[in-house]
Amino acid sequence: MPKTLVHRPELLRRLTAGVQGPLTLINGPAGSGKTVLTAHWAASGGRAPRTPLWLTVEPDDAPGVFWAYVLEALHRGGVELPATVGRPSRAEGVTQSFLVRLAAGLAESPQPVVLVLDQFDTAQPPAMTEGLDFVLRHAAGGLRIVLTSRTDSLLPLHRYRAAGEIAEIRQADLRFTQADAAALLGEHRLDISPEGIRLLMRRTEGWAAGVRLCALAMQRSPDPEAFVRQFAADRTTIADYLLKEVLDAQPPDTQDLLLRVCVTDRVHPDLADALTGRDDAARTLAGLARDNAFLEQVDASDWYRLHPLFAEVLRAHLRQRHPGLEQQLHGRAARWLAGTGRLTEAVAQGAAAGDWQFAAGHLVDDLAIGRLFTGLEAEQLNRALAPLPAEEPGAAPALVAAAARLAVQDLPGYEDAVRRADSRLTPGSGAAARYGRAFLGVLAGRTAGDPAATERAAADAERVLGELPPPRVAAHPEARALMLAALGAVRLGAGRLDAAESALTAAVAACAAPCGPGTGPTADAGTGPGTDPATQYPLCDALGSLALVELMQGRLRRAAEHARASLDVAEQSALPPGRRSGAGHLVLAGVAAEHGDLPTARAHLELATEITAAATGSRPDSAAVVLAAVIAARIAAYEGDGDAALAVLTRLRTAATAGAASVSAWAVVELAVAEAAAHLARGDAPAALRALDEAPSGRPEHTLARARALLAAGRTGPAARELAGLPADKDLAAPARLAAFLLRADLAAAQGDIAEARRRRAEAADLARPEGLRLPFAEGGPRAARTPRDAQRPGPRPGRPAEGPPPVVEPLSARETEVLRQAARMLSTEEIAAELYVSANTVKTHLKSIYRKLGVARRSDAVHRAQDLGLL
Repeated sequence: MPKTLVHRPELLRRLTAGVQGPLTLINGPAGSGKTVLTAHWAASGGRAPRTPLWLTVEPDDAPGVFWAYVLEALHRGGVELPATVGRPSRAEGVTQSFLVRLAAGLAESPQPVVLVLDQFDTAQPPAMTEGLDFVLRHAAGGLRIVLTSRTDSLLPLHRYRAAGEIAEIRQADLRFTQADAAALLGEHRLDISPEGIRLLMRRTEGWAAGVRLCALAMQRSPDPEAFVRQFAADRTTIADYLLKEVLDAQPPDTQDLLLRVCVTDRVHPDLADALTGRDDAARTLAGLARDNAFLEQVDASDWYRLHPLFAEVLRAHLRQRHPGLEQQLHGRAARWLAGTGRLTEAVAQGAAAGDWQFAAGHLVDDLAIGRLFTGLEAEQLNRALAPLPAEEPGAAPALVAAAARLAVQDLPGYEDAVRRADSRLTPGSGAAARYGRAFLGVLAGRTAGDPAATERAAADAERVLGELPPPRVAAHPEARALMLAALGAVRLGAGRLDAAESALTAAVAACAAPCGPGTGPTADAGTGPGTDPATQYPLCDALGSLALVELMQGRLRRAAEHARASLDVAEQSALPPGRRSGAGHLVLAGVAAEHGDLPTARAHLELATEITAAATGSRPDSAAVVLAAVIAARIAAYEGDGDAALAVLTRLRTAATAGAASVSAWAVVELAVAEAAAHLARGDAPAALRALDEAPSGRPEHTLARARALLAAGRTGPAARELAGLPADKDLAAPARLAAFLLRADLAAAQGDIAEARRRRAEAADLARPEGLRLPFAEGGPRAARTPRDAQRPGPRPGRPAEGPPPVVEPLSARETEVLRQAARMLSTEEIAAELYVSANTVKTHLKSIYRKLGVARRSDAVHRAQDLGLL
């Protein structure tokens, strides 16, 4: 055993259990730790009645020599065999009678013999494996074999599997976990951060020798942490190991194939034939995968992938052995992939070949420019297109360059690129290019918060779409979904709620549209027909914005439904944190605040803030920013802390001024109304009136706020005139109607008409009850006293949910609560495991227990239920 050893108790237990049967197979590529694991187990006695015996099988051992070594191993291990067994008389082979006598001798052994045959794949002529199978099957349990090999043995493994007489430990089991890697680095006295270890695991994919070789190199590095971030496999001992142990072990034709297919992330036999000019790839690739030559089949499909470190080494070797060939291979791969409808891979290969006309033209002509903003491949495409030179001629490269800049919110870079595109677009430019320009105008208009520019660009895009073939348009629903979601968000920011709702509803419908052939998800993303991962981001975005519209219109139940749907899409589609929207949590915060459930409101508001802060590639919409401040201020005012409420609004104004951001008229009124409420919470009615007078508006919300401030100041006459100027109740949105009822009740009470005040309060209570509203009954600062019964009719007591679910089955443990808290941050199972330094299986176990205790079946429901119960 090596001096530095990682203890792997689970695999040791599986080995011990395996030798209760006749055959245990440990199969994995070079350097995966097969021999070390088996040696560790054997050195500990193997927990078997007899200490395991060891035989390392040498290359080119003839059958007779092999059996002579087996007999010597048995003899040295103290196994007494009858003299009649004899010994092989010639190297070429043994007689059947010898095998019969050996099997009979082992069958008579008082204790089973456990024999380790290490590196059995190095010499497996059929006569040897057939003889071993015969002895194993006829030894009546007296012989148990442990095989380590890089390739599947020629033994009839299917028979052993069918009989349940084989235990297998394979490559997936041998891969190091993060804890294993940390233990090995600790053995080398290396103190590496958890993030550094995670990066090392991503680079090596748990390959034991790779982790070990990196550890040795890190010991020699002045900055081990930096080494993990910067090391190149082709310039380390890893390259020497892989070239000698894997590449050089293959015949010349196979080496040539490996060097040519390494230019792609995954390879199909037909693609390999296109790269090599031969027709033997199917057989060769299958053999390499079977032999664990650092190439594996992808999900039982016809595709294969190289281990990333091996691919990196091969690419370096290709450049050295055949200068200039790599670019040609990328070009061939691009055209083959394009011909089979794999757009993302084709574009990436075209970019790697430096063929920018092909790469950009393919995106623009196929109407796939939206893929730079959404979908599983967005990051890959943006990374591939990052080197696109500004001087590349043609409109398509300029449009793609503009899209790439807009995707990372580089507005100056976008404007430069789009000016180049505009100078190259002519009246005769194709419809696809003109559509791409209009599409970018819609997204840029949203980023700039410019409703007029967004509307113009959207109209242009709709007009050009009519010129394009419907199947091509249908093949990329994400483009239309992105445009509609942007249009709805801009209208929302301008306070045009009905128009925003129309666009956002259409965006949700566009996301549900079936995909076209060829470039749809089946070709590019591997998902089933009718689903498209590229629409998941705009769907999450549109649902979040639609939830904001419903919240602003007072339809709380529908707002919460859309918000939860948005969060469910983000969770189920595994959107990365940087692509998630905080709108869902923001709306749930607003709903909880309206219900008077302040702990839940604060929790959702904090999550919305965290998600917004983590977002990359998008700026929060102005409506969401304003509403977040308004909700936070309302919560503070509800609790009587007017100073805190004012501080929230001041921070928002300061940030907007520093960023030179334009604020819509709608937002100005919302902030003025919120500021007035904060002043009333401080008992300062004159300041509330000043804040409202600085932002004059004819909106009902402004009128109601003035009436509330006038009433708080004791000016009942002007307050009555303000209320009289409101539209009819049926023309008011639900929140405004409720506020009007309450203010009329307060006005009646102030004028001494108690009966009218009670009637108005009863009407308000009836109006508020369906949505469980409570906050409006406590807002506005000093006003005519309400009876406790009136104040409590519409909703629950503060801090309690409107309709609380039944209690949990049993309390959550501290660890379960921590897992649930991480789940509420929208982390994946693997990310939670990394945060808590446990395995993914442990996280899954905790989640199952949480579901049982909370009486739910899904993670999102567990988070929502825990928040409703005040557990988070």
